[in-house]
Amino acid sequence: MPDPRPTRRPAPSQGMIRIAPDARQRSVVFMLLDRFTMMAFASAIEPLRLANQVSGRTLYTWKLASETGEDVTCSNGTTFRTDIGLEELGRDTMVLVCGGIDVAEAVTKPLLNWLRREARRGATIGGLCTGSYALARAGLLDGKRATIHWENVDAFAEDFPDIELTKGVFVIDGNRVTTAGGTASIDLMLRLIARDHGEELANTVADQLIHSSIRSDRDTQRLSIPTRIGVRHPKLAQVIGRMERNIEDPISPATLATEVGMSARQLERLFRRYLNRSPKRYYMELRLQKARNLLMQTEMSVINVAMACGFASPSHFSKCYRAHYQTTPYRERGASAAGEKESLDSTVDLGPEDSLD
Repeated sequence: MPDPRPTRRPAPSQGMIRIAPDARQRSVVFMLLDRFTMMAFASAIEPLRLANQVSGRTLYTWKLASETGEDVTCSNGTTFRTDIGLEELGRDTMVLVCGGIDVAEAVTKPLLNWLRREARRGATIGGLCTGSYALARAGLLDGKRATIHWENVDAFAEDFPDIELTKGVFVIDGNRVTTAGGTASIDLMLRLIARDHGEELANTVADQLIHSSIRSDRDTQRLSIPTRIGVRHPKLAQVIGRMERNIEDPISPATLATEVGMSARQLERLFRRYLNRSPKRYYMELRLQKARNLLMQTEMSVINVAMACGFASPSHFSKCYRAHYQTTPYRERGASAAGEKESLDSTVDLGPEDSLD
């Protein structure tokens, strides 16, 4: 009887780009950490598959790895079967560490030792999303430029102050590569494909991905301030930018107003009109947001978090934090049961300079 299964036909784009006969094949190992981000991983592996498809050649091969060589589950709950564990790799292999949620818990001593060993053997080592944290912990970003997802920037900068952290979507610094995560992995891989096999192949892969705007390492991660707040007012965006860059040493609303050629009253009206809050409250929310990131992602003491976010004392910080998040910094971190005292929360009144409004 005839085989009922349909014959697999090649994709219409199969072999549409001609590649030099002596093109070198590159091997990539994706080290999947527990609760890694699927978007960053998929955005890295799919450009490689498409490069093979449109060239009609096996330009890239890949394997999935985990610390134990066993299955690993990503942050959305999907489980992946891996090919290898912490095995010795070829010297020309590229290792891409795929990070995600609670990356500090996923980074272990055996993993760090493996990364250091492969780096000594000459492998290119990269981090996708929070995978950059693993590289930093291994000491592989010392003296290098790097990036990480914007939500983790504050904690990363506190933990690794000597690493030159950028806000770019990706960074290539010698044999170290890092991305901010998400679709930034597409842009990184397109850059690497272009470097390996030319712009024509990279652009064709981008078309297959419906990725109409290829970003460079000079492009920043986040939307512009006007786009984020939904308001296109140059002076408002300028003031917010100054606030975001001066969290540890807050600038008074009067000074901010003077810098953009306004009175304090005009600035107050501007914020209330477009953001439905005073400049003081908006600034406080920015500071508390950074504080929450530091509490959740670092081991910094509450006192040091308070200082890093421009608060004069931990008691003022605790009261502001509780007013905004309905919990204290200690409870947020779950540290009160471990002996951190919360008595300060109720002993000192909120100072006028740190009130929410």
